[in-house]
Amino acid sequence: MNFGESDAERGLRAEVREVLRTPPVRGALDDLARAMAAGEREPDVRPLYRAIAAHRLFAASWPEEYGGRGVSHLEAAAVIEELVRGGMPDMLQVLSVQIVGLFLLEAGSPAQRARYLPALASGELFATVLYTEPEVGSDLASLRATAVRDGDGYRLSGTKVFGLKSGMSDIGLCAVRTGTGVTKYEGISLFLVDLHADGVTRGTIASLADEQYDRVELDGVRVGADALLGAEGEGWSLLTRCLAIERTGLDYSLKAARWYDATLSGLAADTADDALLEEVGRYGAAVDAARLLAWNSISQLGRGPLDPTSAAIAKYHTSETAQQVAYWAALVHGHGYGLRGLAPDKAAVLEAGYREGPGLTLSAGTSEMMLELVASSGFDRPDVIGGAGDGPQI
Repeated sequence: MNFGESDAERGLRAEVREVLRTPPVRGALDDLARAMAAGEREPDVRPLYRAIAAHRLFAASWPEEYGGRGVSHLEAAAVIEELVRGGMPDMLQVLSVQIVGLFLLEAGSPAQRARYLPALASGELFATVLYTEPEVGSDLASLRATAVRDGDGYRLSGTKVFGLKSGMSDIGLCAVRTGTGVTKYEGISLFLVDLHADGVTRGTIASLADEQYDRVELDGVRVGADALLGAEGEGWSLLTRCLAIERTGLDYSLKAARWYDATLSGLAADTADDALLEEVGRYGAAVDAARLLAWNSISQLGRGPLDPTSAAIAKYHTSETAQQVAYWAALVHGHGYGLRGLAPDKAAVLEAGYREGPGLTLSAGTSEMMLELVASSGFDRPDVIGGAGDGPQI
């Protein structure tokens, strides 16, 4: 991969900086800043997103017919990176565009794409995922929510937990069981659920992080047959193919860089001893590696399906690095982040990062799952001892 920046990427970055200075976007950013300064933990980002989407930058990699610009995944990543650097909170964009939207592009029917993608690209609709259930955790093959036939549609019932942004979302990509099979991986189906429909109850689960986890109850929620994504019972194959899309590591690498930069902003060279300087270099190298791994994954998206092992490596390193940087910042700046005279806004960023840190290595697949994916991939390689060919390497 060429890690250099193309003229197109530089041009898009310059355009994003101009957009961030336009009155509608600047005003929405200022409103968010005031809400957070007033103690609101999860202010509404949708007005900001709509102001940005008016410039067709919200889903830049999507085809123009769906509200994008048709730019490459790398160019779209440059757009997101610049928006986040400019102050845009990214979680709802990640869910709506980078996960559900890309899932629809990958596996949706032409009618589903035409119905949802332009609305998601413009900020008219927002989306989240409804995968995890109580007592199931990350083991999606063990989910128990069901969809049963009801005339020409289905009725969905069950409980989904630990999602994010359900309260601001209009549709949910929901994994449920429509049948059973020889293995627990059979009989899983995916549906697009209207979160405003009768039978949907949305609540929150207390969390350390500013962004609260959600609890969504589905009580006989009626959906049409056109809400089924892919074929009935083939949800597991879709999930395994599309889950890698969630694991490029871009969002985690951006958090790591933001928290690392905030940490350094409160350091002075004449007060840093050799041990601290060594940590600055070590964590800086890890943050740079996280960005390169994320961009390597994104570049694969432009060439075809993302290799699940590469995605697992990127997700593991980027999320672990972001978590470690958040914890390191607390040690460097001490109790209340007041040891070295850190600016209040930077201290607030790092304090929120410290509370967000524990969840980073759990969401979108735990670190243990990522390590298992990487380790098991070796058994398919003929050049690995114990693998397909009893090769000489480990």
